[in-house]
Amino acid sequence: MKTLVIKVLILIIFIFCIAYASSAMDKGRPYYEKKGYVLWGIKTDEKVIALTFDDGPHITYTTQILDLLEQYDAKATFFVIGERAEKYQDLIYQMAHDGHEIANHTYTHPLKITPGKLEEELKKTNEIIHDITGTYPIFYRPVGGSYNDRIINTAIDNGYKVIMWSWHQDTEDWKTPGVKKIVSKVLSGANPGDIVLFHDAGGDRTQTVQALEEILPELQKQGYRFVTISELIEVHTMSLSENK
Repeated sequence: MKTLVIKVLILIIFIFCIAYASSAMDKGRPYYEKKGYVLWGIKTDEKVIALTFDDGPHITYTTQILDLLEQYDAKATFFVIGERAEKYQDLIYQMAHDGHEIANHTYTHPLKITPGKLEEELKKTNEIIHDITGTYPIFYRPVGGSYNDRIINTAIDNGYKVIMWSWHQDTEDWKTPGVKKIVSKVLSGANPGDIVLFHDAGGDRTQTVQALEEILPELQKQGYRFVTISELIEVHTMSLSENK
């Protein structure tokens, strides 16, 4: 009898663990895309591409990137770190003045974060950007692209859309792989509706700047238009309306 009771208890615990694990599993990309909570890119025939930059601003590299973008009439989205935005307010103002989009990448760039701490960091960065530009960011990118249900829900509950990037357009420029590799990654995989991931701070970004000197004119030559995330979503929305 005692043995039977133990077996039943073990079975109950086993079933409970399975149920808990299932409920704790992240829903994954298809669910988030269908809900419209997270964006990795869009499907379109229009030659638009979104260049995004994480971890800035940086007094040297962001300035150089802004000059290049202006040269090619390109708009981009900068996922800025709050404490850096606070330090380099003139660059944040210039981004907004030049027509670029400014988005939230937390205040301190923590690799691991609780929902409560994330909410605190998002709000703090939000207020800093608003104080400089007069507008609040509506997009958030998780640090390192790391997310789970709690992170996504926290962002959504605070009014954000989560922006990732096209997996084939991760330049991995933070590894300083060489200018040729960065250029090749972007140009060989370029498709309409892509979101490209670069970094404008967090280390030596000389290779990123040099790669952009080749990428921007080549993609422009191919007929691509460089748009912000908001503009990319607008293209997607218009495409959906036309196909109804």
